[in-house]
Amino acid sequence: MIHIGPVDLEKKAAVVAVILENPFETSKKAAEMGADILEIRLDLLGIRDPGIAADTIRKIKLETGLPVILTNRSQIEGGKWEGKEAERIRLIKNLLSLKDGPDAVDIELSADREERDNAVKEAKIHGKSVVISSHDFSKTPSFQEMKAILEEAFLAGADIAKLAVMPHSMKDVLELLEVTLDAREVDRAVCSIAMGKLGKHTRVIAPFYGSVLTYASVESTVSAAPGQLPVDELKKVMELLE
Repeated sequence: MIHIGPVDLEKKAAVVAVILENPFETSKKAAEMGADILEIRLDLLGIRDPGIAADTIRKIKLETGLPVILTNRSQIEGGKWEGKEAERIRLIKNLLSLKDGPDAVDIELSADREERDNAVKEAKIHGKSVVISSHDFSKTPSFQEMKAILEEAFLAGADIAKLAVMPHSMKDVLELLEVTLDAREVDRAVCSIAMGKLGKHTRVIAPFYGSVLTYASVESTVSAAPGQLPVDELKKVMELLE
């Protein structure tokens, strides 16, 4: 069974609100908009101190009652972290043992392998769900390449394998959805996203093909990735299609 906190992802896909500024105010607004899960982006929030990070997560969970995915994204995967790779992963690892800390961690498939494996091990020791992600902001890999990326993520210990790509045609989008459906049919938990204008609708429909997470923005003018929709709008359209 795949859970993030109390959210059962086998019953229904979850809408994840990305918290990238004004963490307390934005998290509260995300909860009011109907978010199921919050993603705390340490790299975008500029949080480097583990004590500040721990206090931020604790307060957000207390005030919203929502589970938290902890992310500290590398620059090559679209993040804003500045510093050594070991420091980036260490900040994540330091927060995984907290009783009232994050419920899940997102770490990149491209991360330093030893550091990534240590973080995955730490997460599993403390009962945290693991998202292993891969982002391609320039293209959509071939069908077989996408399947291989997801398989590599599972081999690395992912509970959920996340794949975000940039489509250049509707065929690219269809192939991503087919990869998602194939994973669903063998009971693999994936999160698939086609970014940008061409892939915008996948934020709504990918869950119907098997994506267990879909990411949304809190402020309509600010998003962490191209094509994100506001939480409340995304929830409304998904509910209309159920």
